[in-house]
Amino acid sequence: MHTNTADTSRPRAGNTKNVHITDTALTRSNWHKHVNWLNVFFVIGIHLYACVQAFWVPLQLKTAVWAVIYYFITGLGITAGYHRLWAHCSYSARLPLRIWLAAVGGGSVQGSIRWWARDHRAHHRYTDTEKDPYSVRKGLLYSHMGWMVMKQNPKRIGRTDITDLNEDPVVVWQHRNYLKVVLFMSLALPMLVAGFGWGDWWGGIIYAGILRIFFVQQATFCVNSVAHWLGDQPFDDRNSPRDHVITALATLGEGYHNFHHEFPSDYRNGIEWYQYDPTKWSIWIWKQLRLAYDLKQFRATEIEKGRVQQLQKKLDQKRAKLDWGVPLYKLPVMEWTDYTEQVQKGRGLVVVAGVVHDVTEFIKDHPGGKLMIRSGIGKDATAMFNGGVYCHSNAAHNLLSTMRVGVIRGGCEVEIWKRAQKEETSEYIRDGTGQRIIRAGEQVTRILEPIHMADAA
Repeated sequence: MHTNTADTSRPRAGNTKNVHITDTALTRSNWHKHVNWLNVFFVIGIHLYACVQAFWVPLQLKTAVWAVIYYFITGLGITAGYHRLWAHCSYSARLPLRIWLAAVGGGSVQGSIRWWARDHRAHHRYTDTEKDPYSVRKGLLYSHMGWMVMKQNPKRIGRTDITDLNEDPVVVWQHRNYLKVVLFMSLALPMLVAGFGWGDWWGGIIYAGILRIFFVQQATFCVNSVAHWLGDQPFDDRNSPRDHVITALATLGEGYHNFHHEFPSDYRNGIEWYQYDPTKWSIWIWKQLRLAYDLKQFRATEIEKGRVQQLQKKLDQKRAKLDWGVPLYKLPVMEWTDYTEQVQKGRGLVVVAGVVHDVTEFIKDHPGGKLMIRSGIGKDATAMFNGGVYCHSNAAHNLLSTMRVGVIRGGCEVEIWKRAQKEETSEYIRDGTGQRIIRAGEQVTRILEPIHMADAA
């Protein structure tokens, strides 16, 4: 594992010759030095030129269809090739498929496989940190395009292992011949197909070439930005990746990004049959054609564990915001005589399962009428509350718990429970916030048979 042992990129006093521009403040006088003008030309400039040319170059139907087809082909070069095959090794591909993916991936003009996969592995390893090359924490626009058009200090990007890429002859060949691959696959090929096919040379280069590149690039950039901003987090919410069908539609299935960051070596992004993931479908078809093999999938039980854990975490967060009443171990112990004396002074107290509840303010709102609830005041109303008069619902038991004011000494298991809590010997199930989980039907006041009250006879 590579680690940065020293921070050598910060300027030292009296030594500004080797200071990287990103380590200097952005000002009106030096802003142009912070801009990566080469990337601005390729990512923005050429596309603006194509937009202007489109006013004079009519769009033919055949060219439009060819542009859409080639958009999907080169898009798969990124999603199925650069991303799932080389960056994450989520499946293996035969040599003809690897060469084809390397070629059409170059047609999207997003850098070589080696450069692209290296940064993407850093993104996964250092998600949302300063070492993340396109961290959304630096802003939605930065994660979308800013990291491309503004200079980055390579020493600030997290280090990753790309030994396997350096040993892949296809990756090495594409990296060394990247400029040739880009020029032919991104511009020459779409122009030649449209030109020789139906005589639309300029339309081929403008629509199937440059403007198609723009849309493919923007779709990929959406994975870095929108997929970290829009949607749900069904597997983990510690970092920014999210799942959303809209992002999936725009990115050939890469929009189920929360799943992907949790299970990056899975060849799928959309694991459900109804989720839009044409990249997954393509890889599966290639397997049937014996062009791909060893398609990796996380075990369904492990995926479900992650989903359940996140659901439990969300439930815990909701549970923590609810009033479950004063915990039993925090309630004061009351003698039966103290209980009856406070009732005689006009306080509406009832005992259920050894717990004293103050129902004074609830008497007028009792659904069963005032007389029924008053009949239990000053008594052990356990049997009455648990079916002797009416078998109360879970909601009634939960509401009653919010009215706790004490526990009766000698109230059987309640007193034992209280002591166990103080001595920290209890082993109750607790949620992520430390609260005891009270499931429906397991409330302390729900007693099938009345408990014995030592001093109540």
